[in-house]
Amino acid sequence: MSDTNSPAHQGASAIHPGKYARVERERRFLMPGPPDPSTVTATRMITDRYLTGTRLRLRRVELPDGTLERKLTQKVPAPRPGGTGGVQGLITNTYLSATEYDLLATLPAEVLTKTRCSAPPLGVDVFGGHLRGLVLAEAEFTTDEEAHAFAFPAGCVAEVTDDLRFTGGRLVGATRRDLLAWLAEHGLHPE
Repeated sequence: MSDTNSPAHQGASAIHPGKYARVERERRFLMPGPPDPSTVTATRMITDRYLTGTRLRLRRVELPDGTLERKLTQKVPAPRPGGTGGVQGLITNTYLSATEYDLLATLPAEVLTKTRCSAPPLGVDVFGGHLRGLVLAEAEFTTDEEAHAFAFPAGCVAEVTDDLRFTGGRLVGATRRDLLAWLAEHGLHPE
């Protein structure tokens, strides 16, 4: 999710839950490295294009069988009383054809690449490019109670659910130096 103070979020208060948007509940955790391969049930390659000046993300997912999934996502932050609980905001997804994706991919954007590993109950993102060395695990929930009850996962270093620096919209604009400083705050020093 992007920084709520960025230009892309100006006017976010005008967005309301409705017919298409759903509440997104997730908790995010830093890991010192990728999950043990024996715990991984599936992997997929993800390319996210954060469209410049918007709250929109264009996502391309390559599944293990070579199938491609393409979607346009809007994430709108929601107020979180107390600042915790995993409620990130509202999310709306629109699935796209190859032609629709290719057209939208011509728009200016910043790009993130990552490998997502399913290691139940977590989805673990292993980042590439300028974010190499960053490994984020997340768990999604259907209720606030589930989010609150979720135990801190073994092997994780810190919970970063409420740290906006570890959201896609912020990470895409982070420099390598930024990332290394943020990870060092948690005792992580990737090469």
